[in-house]
Amino acid sequence: MTATAYLAGPDVFLPNAVAHAATKVEICRRFGLRGLPPLNEDAGTAATELEVWQAIYQKDVAMMERSDLIIANLTPFAGASADAGTLIEVGWFLGKGKPIFGYSNTAENFESRMRRQLGANHADLDIEGFHLPDNLMIVGAVQSGGCPVFVPADGKTRGLDALDVFETCVEAAARYFARRP
Repeated sequence: MTATAYLAGPDVFLPNAVAHAATKVEICRRFGLRGLPPLNEDAGTAATELEVWQAIYQKDVAMMERSDLIIANLTPFAGASADAGTLIEVGWFLGKGKPIFGYSNTAENFESRMRRQLGANHADLDIEGFHLPDNLMIVGAVQSGGCPVFVPADGKTRGLDALDVFETCVEAAARYFARRP
């Protein structure tokens, strides 16, 4: 049986989202996984804005139901932390007891990003000082399955669309499923 991986992340907002998703699906295939990217290319057929977002939500939940695991792009998006929608999806997999694999293309830890975002006016805030790649709840959810949040091994931050850390994460997911009976 080939495990199906829901490929979550803000990648859907990239200008080349369809081509990028195809590359991610191919990387998954090379490692023996089936990648399911939640693209929104079919949402344009809905008649109203309300129907569009509901169609996207329903389609994404149906895809998650069909998936055995999530591979989540936790690269900071629109702030110091991971994309909010991606975090909802991670929580959904956590609640279902399905394996969670995550990666971030940034080498900078969460505390540093938060301090930079908040600036000097909020220097007195007691921000998590654990040197984690993201909020401790996000890292804890991913680690609940026994894997770290994968980050650039060379300590250099990459763009949202970089795929080397994703590939490392996919390889770990494939090893995990190869060990299962």
